[in-house]
Amino acid sequence: MASGYGLHGGTSRCFPFWQELLSCYVVNSNEEDNSGVKKCAPAMEDYYECLHHKKEAARTVALQNAYAKARQAHPRENQPTAQQIRNLGLLGKDDESKAFLAEQAKGR
Repeated sequence: MASGYGLHGGTSRCFPFWQELLSCYVVNSNEEDNSGVKKCAPAMEDYYECLHHKKEAARTVALQNAYAKARQAHPRENQPTAQQIRNLGLLGKDDESKAFLAEQAKGR
């Protein structure tokens, strides 16, 4: 919140960025000439990022996509099937679970 107060009192998380932006505007502009405001673009970008997290969200999506692509390029060897995973530890499936665990232990 630009008021400086957070949801639970005290300063909000973005208030320091707002103060930085405001001080940049005060230092770089006056009543006759506002051309110095262009110097405040990085401070404005930091403030908007604090408010909306657009860059952080884009970076997270890019990392998730890269991870999914790497998993597809290099699939696991001896990956258990869904049926094998469902049988592990369930009542009445002890024999299948023991056989699968023995097989996995042998493979290591």
